[in-house]
Amino acid sequence: MSLKHLLYAVLLGACVATTGVLAQTGQPAAQPEPSAAPAADTPPAAPASSAAEPAPPPAAAPAPAPRSAATSAPPGGPVQNIVLVHGAFVDGSSWNGVIARLQKKGYRVASVQIPLTSLADDIAATRRVLARLSGPTVLVGHSWGGFVITEAGSGADASKVVGLVYVAAIAPDIGESSVDILKRGPQMPAGSGMTKDSSGFIWFDPARYHSDIAADVPENLTRVLVAAQQPIAAKSFEEHATQAAWRYKPSWYIVTTRDRAVSPEIQRWMAHRIGATIVETPSSHLMPVAHAGATADAIDRAAKEFGKE
Repeated sequence: MSLKHLLYAVLLGACVATTGVLAQTGQPAAQPEPSAAPAADTPPAAPASSAAEPAPPPAAAPAPAPRSAATSAPPGGPVQNIVLVHGAFVDGSSWNGVIARLQKKGYRVASVQIPLTSLADDIAATRRVLARLSGPTVLVGHSWGGFVITEAGSGADASKVVGLVYVAAIAPDIGESSVDILKRGPQMPAGSGMTKDSSGFIWFDPARYHSDIAADVPENLTRVLVAAQQPIAAKSFEEHATQAAWRYKPSWYIVTTRDRAVSPEIQRWMAHRIGATIVETPSSHLMPVAHAGATADAIDRAAKEFGKE
């Protein structure tokens, strides 16, 4: 697979965000609730478009690294705060439907507006939000947002973070980039829908947005997402993780089994590697918009478990 294709494939790891009204007013029909049990690694094969076939992910993910002690012990008691981090091609309003449901459950919720200009900038934006909160907090990342929470959930500044939830997200280990992870699996259809502009930012083809990112989102809502999409700096996907919060904090992973951006087999591989509790949902990549109820319910269940720990 060429570097260009790898970069484009990774770019998917950045999808998801919508406008405030869209997630609240355009919810599709109720979807089946996800199963909390891990599923067998049997994702459908995806076509490769480059001459070199990418190596498939390992048949079995390596055993998760033992959790080391955090720099400072996280606060105990029930989770009070949920911090949501979006992916690329839009903004934090992609979480609106999820926010409304979590607020009804009694959580204090914050949706970070990451600039998508670099990994460092996105981490800084997330940490600014964390700094304003007190009490046990759960970090949730969708797609590219998973890379961000892996870093932002580490270190003394994140001592209040008691757990991580990944939603079809990139979960790197120290020294890995998004490209390093996504090249382990098949090239996904959404990979060819990316275009880099003269400023080094990647946009998603409006004509491909519904089919490759948001297949189970109503088309009228998809058009709003396309109009509001925010590009991501191409360099972000080649940046390497320097910290990995999942090594010493518990995690959950929501696998989207109908994803055409980040392959389900790579999602499962990452989830097993980090030792996450796995939830599977028949969803496209844009699960926070397409299945806000199921997403909120899974986050709520995870938060309750983290609170017990």
